[in-house]
Amino acid sequence: MESPVTRLYRLRFEKELKTRNKIWQILCQDFFQKYVKPSDYICDLGAGFCEFINNIKAKKKFAVDVNPKTKKYAHKNIKVIISSSTQFTRKIKERVDIVFASNFFEHLSTKDELTLTVSEIKKILKKGGKLIILMPNIRHVGPAYWDFIDHQLPLTDRSMIELLQLNGFKLNELKSKFLPYSTKSRLPKSTIFVKLYLKFPLLYFIFGKQSLIIAQK
Repeated sequence: MESPVTRLYRLRFEKELKTRNKIWQILCQDFFQKYVKPSDYICDLGAGFCEFINNIKAKKKFAVDVNPKTKKYAHKNIKVIISSSTQFTRKIKERVDIVFASNFFEHLSTKDELTLTVSEIKKILKKGGKLIILMPNIRHVGPAYWDFIDHQLPLTDRSMIELLQLNGFKLNELKSKFLPYSTKSRLPKSTIFVKLYLKFPLLYFIFGKQSLIIAQK
């Protein structure tokens, strides 16, 4: 029987998976790859349909999600961990260079759960390892933040950075406005548009509703 989370993400995303994958190919190739070395171990927390982890180049890759269907979408060279974000390090023996989390933290139930998750991330990162966060920023998104039924925590870049610093992370980079809010927006989704968008940071200030935060252990 299909779980509620599996049904939700099937209804929301499956019809646009090809489009999303093409977008993530460009995002990884033209932007995120500069933060990830070919020799790195990387963990995608809340991997979903694996658009990021499938397209980023790294030596060893982990995908963590509560949805068992994640295994269906992950490439063969990726180790899939079905676990909550507050316990996933129990199932990964290695320490990693990078933890990536995209549009994930706002889905957690409580601030305590978010704090536990950050502690888990710190635990699995190597010394000097980095956490890369892509997240909708309620300060920029406004009421549309609640258009997704599973958004539970209202977060801004400032609140997220404060939590990271309380847990001993150092802020390396912040783009308070970076990507548009959702692939369901009216903005063009062609690979050409995505490439152009990334090349012209002025567009971030016009259309950016998601924040990029990079912090170091």
